[in-house]
Amino acid sequence: MPSVEEYLKPEVVRTVSRLDLRAKFIIEGFLSGLHASPFHGFSVEFSEHRRYAQGDDPKLIDWLVYAKTDRYYVKQYQAETNITGYLVMDLSESMAYTYRQELTKFEYCICLAAALGYLMIHQQDPVGLITFDEKIRSSLPARSKRTQLANVLATLARAKPGGATEIGDNLARIAAMIRHRSLLMIFSDLLTEPEAVLRGLRQLRHAGHDVIVFHVLDEAETTFPFRGLVDLQDPESGESLVLDAEGIRGDYLETLDALCERYEKECLSMGADYVRLDTSMRFDHALVGYLSQRRARF
Repeated sequence: MPSVEEYLKPEVVRTVSRLDLRAKFIIEGFLSGLHASPFHGFSVEFSEHRRYAQGDDPKLIDWLVYAKTDRYYVKQYQAETNITGYLVMDLSESMAYTYRQELTKFEYCICLAAALGYLMIHQQDPVGLITFDEKIRSSLPARSKRTQLANVLATLARAKPGGATEIGDNLARIAAMIRHRSLLMIFSDLLTEPEAVLRGLRQLRHAGHDVIVFHVLDEAETTFPFRGLVDLQDPESGESLVLDAEGIRGDYLETLDALCERYEKECLSMGADYVRLDTSMRFDHALVGYLSQRRARF
């Protein structure tokens, strides 16, 4: 029996060829490890409860949950718990990059999106999919039927990163497309002008949507492990620049940290959630981030 750590390591998940099995593999590992998590109590069953509030009928208190958590929760009807989710996937060329990890940024995001889709449908939450580069490439309306997961996974399996991207413009288009309040889970490396991205996120929030941004970078992009002269190439524009790695490492990492801190701060100020990840991280980092943010909304 694989350990929880093995379930959740990207290099192990990479050995599972079928995308549906990868999603199940990650979710099973995640749920198996919840007992050791500081977020003890997160599970699909908790989607049917919410914190007791003044005015609630005490008869609705779930005393079994109280015995486990020492906190009061009331049973919640299905209509209160369902939330429509959309997986929003960046298909830009830069997402195809990997330096020494088993998974590219794109493959990592696909695994994560598939696992979240699997979890939402298991909870009977409708989930849809939107992919984009310079324009919207595919759009699946949100459904909660079991067959929806197969549709989502088939679309993700066919998707290929390539070319430039217009994240901000596409987020604005999505804000106009989706009429009902939804949870938008955005997967991107955000390697573009931050102003356009933040403008698009504000439009989503202004339209009433909940937003979680999964900012996924390659492990090499977060640590800059290069030595000597390196030829850095922009995969979308084709422009390249030869630089001394040791000479620029400090400035590069400082600039990257400042960029990520800006995204986090701006997301917080507009009421969006920001999850920073790299492709060496186990998938439970992102899953716990998603569940904790979602639970805070109820």
